[in-house]
Amino acid sequence: MNIVPFVKARTLGKVNVSAVTLAHGGGGKAMKDLIDDVFVAAFGDAAEPLEDQARFELASFEAHGDRLAFTTDSFVVDPLFFPGGDIGKLAVCGTVNDLAVGGAVPMFLSCAVIVEEGVSIDLLRQVARSMARTASEAGVRIVTGDTKVVPRGACDKMFVTTTGIGIIPASYALGVDKARAGDVVLVNGLLGDHGAAILCARGDMALDTPIASDCACLHELIASILAAAPGTRFIRDATRGGIATVLNEIAEGSQVAIEIEEGMTPIREEVKAFCEVLGLDPLYLANEGKIVVIVPPDEAEGALAAMRGHPLGADAACIGRMISGQDCRVTMRTTFGGRRIVDMLVGEQLPRIC
Repeated sequence: MNIVPFVKARTLGKVNVSAVTLAHGGGGKAMKDLIDDVFVAAFGDAAEPLEDQARFELASFEAHGDRLAFTTDSFVVDPLFFPGGDIGKLAVCGTVNDLAVGGAVPMFLSCAVIVEEGVSIDLLRQVARSMARTASEAGVRIVTGDTKVVPRGACDKMFVTTTGIGIIPASYALGVDKARAGDVVLVNGLLGDHGAAILCARGDMALDTPIASDCACLHELIASILAAAPGTRFIRDATRGGIATVLNEIAEGSQVAIEIEEGMTPIREEVKAFCEVLGLDPLYLANEGKIVVIVPPDEAEGALAAMRGHPLGADAACIGRMISGQDCRVTMRTTFGGRRIVDMLVGEQLPRIC
């Protein structure tokens, strides 16, 4: 008879102050109480020991595929809370998506947080709960992490770094080098919402718009695309630098030019108007729930149907094609019948958007 060992649940510490102090980063009881009360309470299990690493059975990986996917990203968005999300949701979605675009099944995340002295404990709790909720909805676990506290002015309230591990099934072999002339360029919906939402949320421009961030975990959408179009060449999420930068990265990596159609590129009318007022190009606005998908022409309809059949792809569109060209440029056919070069983002269009 197998006997399951009894593991006594730890008594979690409690924070008894309203704001973070330097003592919360000092390695003593105050730090333990902060970790217990804010992060373990949201992410963990009091029956699990807190050690310096998370441990996994290799069999839990082998059941999903034959290759490990590993990614990390840092998030410094300002403001921390915005229409459609917050820094915690953003961190989980961003890392889940970075795994999923390579065909991986996201499984585990780590979370490292740098907090400025004086930040409200309640704010930390809100962010941690948002991360826990988003991870649970995505079917991933936050299994390890770290907390550091810095003096006032040494960071802007809170920075989050998340690292993700996923498993790639043996049948998937995505790569930018696989794109060919004639392949079709798809996107899963309206572009530029996140960048516009963040700038509006800052209140710098005294604008009042209904734009919300598109922040979302896209792994289920991507799985449906790969099931419908197993020959998919490459997928990339269009975050900083927007779709224009991603398309240029694809053209450079594949050594194939890309031509897109302005009239087929889905952009919300409110975002177009917002960009016209501020002199911005929506192709360079950040997204946090949008992907660019390169598929062979014979699988384009199936991929597009799969995207439109998912809530996060209802506004999916075919925006262009990979074309033969020695210069590997990205160009756009405008609604006026001309062409313009869509270059990679140079300089800074919007600060602190992810």
